Amino acid sequence: MDSERLRVYLSSLEQTPSPLIQEIEAHAAANFVPIIRRETAALLKTLVAMKQPKEILEVGTATGYSALRMCEALRKDGKITTIEKYEKRIPIARKNFQRAGEEDRITFLTGDAAEVLKTLAGPYDFIFMDAAKGQYLSFLPEVLRLLPEGGVLLTDNVFQDGTLLESRYAVCRRDRTIHARLRDYLYELKHREDLLTSVVPIGDGVTVSVKILPEKKGTSEENHEET
Repeated sequence: MDSERLRVYLSSLEQTPSPLIQEIEAHAAANFVPIIRRETAALLKTLVAMKQPKEILEVGTATGYSALRMCEALRKDGKITTIEKYEKRIPIARKNFQRAGEEDRITFLTGDAAEVLKTLAGPYDFIFMDAAKGQYLSFLPEVLRLLPEGGVLLTDNVFQDGTLLESRYAVCRRDRTIHARLRDYLYELKHREDLLTSVVPIGDGVTVSVKILPEKKGTSEENHEET
């Protein structure tokens, strides 16, 4: 199956977004701003609608695209806290939140996520990680501290533009550290006793993790074996 043709087809199924969202997409394409793809946005919105979180944490705001897409499915009393450190994108995101009329529902924090995460108390029912891929593993302890039992962690861009399956020696030297860290991150998500994780081949790859009590994971596996 041609994955690119499939991506284009899935994207064509999506409803035309609002003029503001289209403008943000166009700005991102013209200025090489990394935002989630429309099919990934559809999955993100579906999970938010399904989970109905009261508090969402987003690590990596960029220009506000994904936060605003989540707002489309967020419950009326829901709140989003989002973190961005890249100074050039901060005023653009802030302006986009204002234009969308979502300032009351979005708390915009600026600075290095590694430091900002330590200051948060949580809990957050839903956490979306879409920041520096090489830092995902280092962010994970604080992210899991903020995620309650039953909370959902969605992580974007885990396929490293499709190079994750390649040998580290087939990857550009400058990308080898990220390549290794992403592999370590995926392994950690799939082998932690307090997480159930699915890797979804959509967009540039996402993971969907649910936080559980370790004994519940064991019980679930035992019941499956008995069946």
